[in-house]
Amino acid sequence: MKILLLGEYSRLHSSLKEGLVKLGHEVTIVSSGDGMKQFKTDINFNSKIKANFILNKLNSLCIRFFNIDCIKLENAHRFKKLLPNLKGFDVVQLINEDALFIKPNKQINLLKQLISQNKKLYVLCCGDDFTTVNYYLNEKVKYSILTPYLKDKSLKDRFVFSLKYTTEPYKKLHEFVKSKSYGTIASDLDYHLPMLEEPEYLGLIPNPINIDKINFVELKTGTKINIFLGINTHSKIKKGVIFFEKALSIIQDKYPEKVTIKITENLPYSDYIKIYNEAHILLDQVYAYDQGYNALEAMAKGKVVFTGAEQEWLDYYNLKEDTIAINALPDVDYLVKKLEWLILNPEEINNISKNARVFIEREHDYKTSAKKYLDVWTN
Repeated sequence: MKILLLGEYSRLHSSLKEGLVKLGHEVTIVSSGDGMKQFKTDINFNSKIKANFILNKLNSLCIRFFNIDCIKLENAHRFKKLLPNLKGFDVVQLINEDALFIKPNKQINLLKQLISQNKKLYVLCCGDDFTTVNYYLNEKVKYSILTPYLKDKSLKDRFVFSLKYTTEPYKKLHEFVKSKSYGTIASDLDYHLPMLEEPEYLGLIPNPINIDKINFVELKTGTKINIFLGINTHSKIKKGVIFFEKALSIIQDKYPEKVTIKITENLPYSDYIKIYNEAHILLDQVYAYDQGYNALEAMAKGKVVFTGAEQEWLDYYNLKEDTIAINALPDVDYLVKKLEWLILNPEEINNISKNARVFIEREHDYKTSAKKYLDVWTN
């Protein structure tokens, strides 16, 4: 098959491509690199304005005073120039309803041409979109990435990216994509739950992880326990990082001779990976039911990850609590208690580390995941 993967979030499409290529398929990724993470892609339509510090600042002023986003205009222009070459694909998959990151009306027009010159369109639900945001706003689960906003509406400006999906233009984009696609696939429980009642939902396919590229490294806990918190300031509130920061402050004061704590902000993916290679414990996110890419790749390496590992996830994969990952809750005392348990019982770190790798190999192998995508696309 000839497959076009449009857009990128946290190497999902990159890992999927690697699995598909292993199975003998021709795959092209077209994306803007997923912001500061700077992922490699086959065809890049990333904004040059966004990459330039001065131009980016000027664009912020244009948005503020004239409501004109030059980055989105540039993305639209650059993608339009690519369109004549993006034809003849058996499958086109969008990373998100807003895969092009441009104004919805322009995006609809560009997608119309893209759809007309290819065969099947599919959409991933692996980030904010119309369905998930509205589901979380209705508080149908005990917490979500929108919980901080729901508790404090003064944070609205920090949730503009998420809340935009509730506006009429993005509703129209959602309805257009829904009407033109063969269905939607979720990447984990956080998107599976909102999609369950949607008629176009095709099911959950676990995030693909290239376990051939990620080596398991047995953790040595003979000296200090290394704990790492890598912060993306844009998603800091949504991920509940404040709870980790407070817990780490307590742990640092209580066990200075037993732990080494590293906290970073806004690192490119390649730099981020280098630092967390040294960690025993990785603090990922609080407001989640399942693991995202950072957590999964860390688990593949054998890290003990504080992340989404809720009862729904345990039930889905038939697991026991605290055997594969540590469920992170918005509760400082709880996080301190879990960290203490690991610090004082380092043998548990090694047990969870080995279990995590086995779990990734069993449930998230990129070739197995690729086969599942092929089954959905062909059936």
